[in-house]
Formats: sequence, C-alpha cells, structure tokens
Amino acid sequence: MLESGLLSILLLGFTLGIKHSTEPDHVIAVSTIASQTKRLLSSSLAGVFWGLGHTIMLLVIGVTVIALNQHIPEQMALSLELLVGTMLIYLGFAGFKNNQKYNSSKKQHFHKKSLIIGGIHGMAGSAALVLLTTAKAQTGMQAFLFILIFGAGTIIGMLLFTTILGLPFLISASGHKKIHLNLVRVSSAASILYGLIYLFEVGRNFFS
Repeated sequence: MLESGLLSILLLGFTLGIKHSTEPDHVIAVSTIASQTKRLLSSSLAGVFWGLGHTIMLLVIGVTVIALNQHIPEQMALSLELLVGTMLIYLGFAGFKNNQKYNSSKKQHFHKKSLIIGGIHGMAGSAALVLLTTAKAQTGMQAFLFILIFGAGTIIGMLLFTTILGLPFLISASGHKKIHLNLVRVSSAASILYGLIYLFEVGRNFFS
C-alpha cells in the first residue's frame, strides 16, 4: 500500500493536472484542432494526444532537471512561453485556412499535430512544474510519480474538454454549414487574439 504522505502527493498532482488542462492557452489551442475534426472520436483523441505530448515533455525535462539538481533559467522559461504565443497565432491562421478546405477529402493528421502542440506546452510549463515538484516531493521516485500522475490528470482533463469542445462543431457541420463556418472563424480569431495578448504579456517580462 502507498504511504499516506505519498498518496496525498499523488492525489494533489492528479487534481492539479486536471486543473492545469483548463488553462486558457491550452483550451484555445485544442479548440482550433477540435474545430477541424469530422468525428467526435477524433476530437476526443486530439485531447489525449495533446496530453501525451505534454506529459512526455514534462517527464523528460522535469526528471532530468530534478535529477541534476538544477533549475530552468527564467529567460529560457520565458523564451518557451513566447513559443506558445507564436504557436497560438499560427494555429489561428491555420484554422482560417483549413476552414476553406473543410469539405476536402484530404487526410489530416490531427493526432500528430496535437502531440506536437502538447509537447510545446509541456516545455513551456516545465519550469513551473519543476518548482512545484521539488516543493512537494522528497525523493527522486516521488518526483517522477508526481509528474507522471500530473500528466495523467492533464490527459483526462483534455480528453473531457476536447470531447465537449468538439460537439458544437460536429453538430453544426451536419446541416448547419454557415453556423459551423462562423464557429470555426470565432475559434481561429480567439486563438490569434489570445496569442497576441500572450506574446505581449510574456514579452514585457522577457525584455524587462
């Protein structure tokens, strides 16, 4: 049986992982992918693969940094955050472009795209998670388990969110083309706008 102290740490990590999946930049990023899917299963799996990419990066970077007893420099962490903002803007413009090809039969690799997007978010969030993990975990194994269970929480959270987010797009796509196109445009515009705001806020800290 797990020790009560370790169990509480893992429960905290799982809860924080689910909460982490609700952050605006995460939700906006996956909504641009959910808007392009034609099946609810594809929309749901987009969230799963986002969570996998996110978790893999957190494990690789987080465990390595903690094992070496190091920390991620603030400027490097901010640089990764700038990458997230840039990615959100790109996803928004890509959403507008793909919106015009929605009826195309060309296969789109949503899962690969979701994995990459999740990985970028994972890199950007690794600095904060390292600080949180070192504050909660007492051993290297506890740190590994904390990050792993945190990742499991984000995977479940994103699975739920992409399923919910995908419903309006899928329902409107069948017989309500104009509504569907407008929903995609709103999603894409939100990604661009939030990306610009994100870049501005992070840029102020980066260049200060």
